[in-house]
Amino acid sequence: MAMIAMGSALGTGLFLGTGAAIGVAGPAVIITFAIGALIAACIALTMGEMASRHPVRGGFGTLAAHYLSPFWGYLTRWLYWIVTVGVTGAELVAASTYLTYWLPSLRLEIGIALCAALIIAVNLVSVGSFGAIEFVLSSIKVIAVVVFLIVGLILVFVGLPSAPAPGLANLTNDGGFAPNGLAAIWVALSIVMFSFGGIELLSITAAEAKDPARSIRTAAQSTIIRLAVFYVLAVTIVVALVPWREAAGTGDDVAASPFVLVFDRIGVPAAASLTNALVLIAALSAANANLYAGSRMLQSLAVDGLAPRWLAGLSRRRVPVRGLIVSTVGIVVAALLAFTGVGNVFGYMISLVVFSILLVWALILVTFLVYRRRGVTGATFHVPAGPVVAIVGLIGVAAVVATVAVVPDMRVAAMVGVPAVIVASVLYVLVARHRLDPAEIEHAFEEAERLR
Repeated sequence: MAMIAMGSALGTGLFLGTGAAIGVAGPAVIITFAIGALIAACIALTMGEMASRHPVRGGFGTLAAHYLSPFWGYLTRWLYWIVTVGVTGAELVAASTYLTYWLPSLRLEIGIALCAALIIAVNLVSVGSFGAIEFVLSSIKVIAVVVFLIVGLILVFVGLPSAPAPGLANLTNDGGFAPNGLAAIWVALSIVMFSFGGIELLSITAAEAKDPARSIRTAAQSTIIRLAVFYVLAVTIVVALVPWREAAGTGDDVAASPFVLVFDRIGVPAAASLTNALVLIAALSAANANLYAGSRMLQSLAVDGLAPRWLAGLSRRRVPVRGLIVSTVGIVVAALLAFTGVGNVFGYMISLVVFSILLVWALILVTFLVYRRRGVTGATFHVPAGPVVAIVGLIGVAAVVATVAVVPDMRVAAMVGVPAVIVASVLYVLVARHRLDPAEIEHAFEEAERLR
């Protein structure tokens, strides 16, 4: 379960995306990642406690329906389904792009189709095969990051005959620790926070775990520790070894990735190819995990009457095949856009993902506050000072949303996301609330009690 969450959260944001955040905040991006890890920990811990108490189908969306209102449960699940659909499509576009590193003549839409066939097959077989394959893919990434951290620390503090140890001098050499000012630490949150997207999968997997009460506790704790250490330590090593202006120019070029820059320094042969293989695995793993989450979220909506009932069906292997097929819409859209060359629509789709995940995180934290206010007890995983943790998380999410004032991409996210929420709300009033089956929501909680 921890590896499934890591599969989405530990992705190209670390292997390639750190350059953009470094360009905004300079070496002070270390603080930005530390703040991001704190916000992610607040979300994971509060969600973990609720999931260990209620390992329900639909995860945090069903919890929102129970503790807030059916409307918020409806909105949370549909928004998160949009997130999974958008991320699945985006990650497969990325995976196809990485394939062209070795196969320059490969058409982008063909690469998307090949990668899509792979992850759809994995998800169709059974949840057990999905979990096993996702574990392997995530393990490869984890091992690669651990090797990077060990090698990086040696280069920073010990050095090699051909590369003297720079120590921490690069953190202050060029304009100081925060060359773009302290405000840049906050602005960089708009980039950094989405590297932690995927921790929500812990809640969704709870309903299919053999021992959810125990496994959620272990998975939540190990996930936040790994993500915090991996991201904060990795970015510290990058800015300690590579002058921040050089690291900031990496963009999406695999050959200029911070990982490549470090591996090149110790003479690793084909460092760019090695890193390309890692980011390809990272993209496939994230797409795989999000397709799984989207199919389960859609199936839970159908069971509660908030999506067409025919999507509620399960195969003999307990896989929501119909929900899985419908959740491939992001893949189809990505392939069509790649084929036609229309890119602006895809940008709007990703903006909707950005807005949706922020709202989902906020609703998870608000749900926890109501959960605690009702005095619910019996969770095997109890967060000390839970309401305080949730409030800290809400302040952090609000800080990310506030970057809309200065970050153009965040403004686009708001301009796309707000109308989407309005449309979803109107559909709820006109259609969904009349089809809602409150008995099914309560049945989910009774089943959770039995499992616990």
